[in-house]
Amino acid sequence: MTALLTVKNLVIGFEKAKPVVDDVSFSVAPGKTLALVGESGSGKTLSCRAALRILPPAAQLRGGQIEFFGRDSATPIDITSLSERKMRSIRGNRISMIFQEPMRSLSPLHRIGNQVSEALKLHHNFDAAQRKKLVLEQFDRVGFPNPERVYDSYPFELSGGMRQRAMIAMAMVGRPDLLIADEPTTALDVTTQAQVLGLIKDLQAETGMGVILVTHDLGVVANMADDVVVMNRGRVMESGPAPLILRDPHHPYTKDLMAAAPEIPATPADRPKEDERDYILEMRDVNKTYELKASSPWGAKSVVNAVRGVDFGVERGKTLAVVGESGSGKTTCARMALGAERADSGASILFRAEPGAEPVNLQDLNRAERLAFQRQAQMVFQDPYSTLNPRMRVKDALCEPLEIHGIGSASERIDRAVEILRWVGLNENMLTRYPHAFSGGQRQRLSIARALMLDPTFLVCDEPTSALDVSVQEQVLGLLEDIRDRLNLSYLFISHDLAVVARIADEVAVMRAGLVVEQGPPEQLFYNPQHPYTKALIAAQPEPDIARPINLKIVAQGAGAPSSWPDAFRFDGVNAPPLRETEPGHKVRYHA
Repeated sequence: MTALLTVKNLVIGFEKAKPVVDDVSFSVAPGKTLALVGESGSGKTLSCRAALRILPPAAQLRGGQIEFFGRDSATPIDITSLSERKMRSIRGNRISMIFQEPMRSLSPLHRIGNQVSEALKLHHNFDAAQRKKLVLEQFDRVGFPNPERVYDSYPFELSGGMRQRAMIAMAMVGRPDLLIADEPTTALDVTTQAQVLGLIKDLQAETGMGVILVTHDLGVVANMADDVVVMNRGRVMESGPAPLILRDPHHPYTKDLMAAAPEIPATPADRPKEDERDYILEMRDVNKTYELKASSPWGAKSVVNAVRGVDFGVERGKTLAVVGESGSGKTTCARMALGAERADSGASILFRAEPGAEPVNLQDLNRAERLAFQRQAQMVFQDPYSTLNPRMRVKDALCEPLEIHGIGSASERIDRAVEILRWVGLNENMLTRYPHAFSGGQRQRLSIARALMLDPTFLVCDEPTSALDVSVQEQVLGLLEDIRDRLNLSYLFISHDLAVVARIADEVAVMRAGLVVEQGPPEQLFYNPQHPYTKALIAAQPEPDIARPINLKIVAQGAGAPSSWPDAFRFDGVNAPPLRETEPGHKVRYHA
């Protein structure tokens, strides 16, 4: 079978430095998926950008061949020698790319529908009505519950997962010969990820589209790839058919990647049980509604029930994990737990800084009390790069919280910064650097260090490992566990990755559409799931085992509308059944 794209002996460098991509070769056939696997900085994305001729201005293509043989090609096309005019007819049309960071790829000034339909306008002879129809169909296929609303929305009005779905729709709406997907599911929850991976497979079957999948997730590789190329520091370490690579890796680097891949344990872990619980934070009868303006001045406002009847607590020195898809209300709960968002009237959000202390209701704090509370509660954000000011050196970023609260002298603040850097595994000589000089894992460690500067007792971790390579993710999780146990910290851990949650959590609350649908310790929830949505989350978790593919039937049932769930769990609108205890500590939302 003739390959769609063939890359031979590719060499890419910057200025006079040694190559960052050195002698890389691979090919992908029609209807097949090639996975480029490796950590950040391994050269995966640069190799793919070279195929589209969108390398950074400072990059030099020093050697190698890139040949494209599309469905309508009589002879191979030499990408490296093609004129820019002819390249534009291929880029975004016959070869499309899904980029990893949708907020940087989408224009903030244009509506999502206009941006996605642009590829059809440039490369196909459709009128405006036909373009809109095709875009809305694609939005429906990538899982948007309200395609019309998304069509008229701006990027900042969508969550990170929804923006990534829009990027996927943009790349696939023109039905390209070859799709290059650069970490296409990193920002997606596992159920949406499973559906998107299934969608890509369906399109391959329909059109014979080839896929180059750039990823660090070996679970995704096991479910998608026909062939695998493992890269490290710009060179190919190992390549071959996916079953051989995943079942019997030969290179030590591939073995290390396999060992670092997170999995839900095969058997439940033993966890201590306590009769009396010491809650550092309690959220009781918490609701949050938002009013959305209509797209036209005369339209009626709509009400969104972001959080409904949330009722849980974080035990002192332990971790409560809140799991769910984008838009489930996880981050809204986290913001209310930090006092950054006010709940609807009637809610009670209680914080106890010390065991047995009189609780403070975060709903009733004045400005001085809120400032004092913020010394006790801090947040570790999902994207460390946007958390850190690119114009501030590390020492200034770390010392800033101490300056705001008037703590210590200048020298004492620096000493504290040095101490915290050592806690998170970084050196004091990094104090004078800027954030751009660090890798993604190091930046996340800096974010954790900044959150620890005020010596808090409570941390909210909002997807702190979702954008990290598996080996770096393993290091950051180990760091969070070590800090929690050493300092007796309490965590509210927001995630969509059940393998991560299974490792770090003492209690898990599963949220869907603002509701907690199931709650309990991991040993009950993961090994005896009751709710169809919980079952869908577990079934959608990709594992690095080619013999255990994602069960899309279970995923589709649980991730569907609540009106499509089995009778015991089904509901329409806001008339949800109550959360009932099925066994000690295990609660499920169902009709009696």
